[in-house]
Amino acid sequence: MRRREFIRLLGGAAVAWPVGVRAQQQAMPVVGFLSTVSPRPFAHLASAFRQGLSDVGYIEGQNVIIEYRWAEGDYGRVPALAADLIGRSVAVLACTGGDVTLRAARAATSTIPLVFVTGSDPVELDYVASLNRPGGNATGVTMLTTVLGAKRMGLLRELIPRADPIGVLVNPTFPIMPAIVQDAQRAAASIGVRVVVLNASVENEFEAAFSELVANHVGALMVGADPFFNSRRDQLVALAARHQIPAIYEFREFAAAGGLMSYGTSLADAYQQVGNYTGRILKGAKPAELPVVQSARFEFVINLKTAKALGIEVPHGLSAGADEVIE
Repeated sequence: MRRREFIRLLGGAAVAWPVGVRAQQQAMPVVGFLSTVSPRPFAHLASAFRQGLSDVGYIEGQNVIIEYRWAEGDYGRVPALAADLIGRSVAVLACTGGDVTLRAARAATSTIPLVFVTGSDPVELDYVASLNRPGGNATGVTMLTTVLGAKRMGLLRELIPRADPIGVLVNPTFPIMPAIVQDAQRAAASIGVRVVVLNASVENEFEAAFSELVANHVGALMVGADPFFNSRRDQLVALAARHQIPAIYEFREFAAAGGLMSYGTSLADAYQQVGNYTGRILKGAKPAELPVVQSARFEFVINLKTAKALGIEVPHGLSAGADEVIE
């Protein structure tokens, strides 16, 4: 009898173990990761986000589940994707790939914690009450990419002094596009050059935009801040090379892909911080009390190989001031 009872107990334990494992998995917090772009070109940023989570003790698949939603560059899909994640009662929702995701998430919930990364001033746009004490259900990182037009324009002018007009490529469907254009126009006026604004909101409009640049005898190009442009950086860099147009971009990733120059904050650092804040909120921190982080690491990158292909001689002073020179 004792042997039968032992076997019966052993069998019961074997049955109960998977149930316990399932219960443990179900008890894992679920984090939403919402992005406007495509997973492949942003894989390194999703990895940086996971690193930020790991820094505070959360490992995907071990003690946290991450639900990813990618809009593939179609901003019109974002509200439905945000609603889907919120409907799944995620513990925290990371809003990445620009302001579109944060706006959609805020429209869908006022209770689920939101951690954002934005290139805008979150106070001016009423995302938070203040940088030090956000006050609501949202906090995150601001990279202030929309106010760096003067610096980028100045770098173009230093490299190509006779460039006039200078083209500015923007996405008209990006919510902060007007601010990007105004910043570029002010910067151009301050150095006495004209601006030609070109629009592209889908990939098949890139060719027409570059043809317009050529028709207007544009001497250089500034690619405006936009997550969709970042996700299509290979195409934009290839078009600039084909049309022999010197261009400056917002992030290092463009220069690494063959773009002439980039100036902006570190995306990887920003996404890691979003992951860190997400993990801290899972541990009990309140977004209302987590200060918005102002990204302070700026990167100026020059691709000398591209400059040579364009027949441009980079002044020593400019290359000496770069954080990275790609040869």
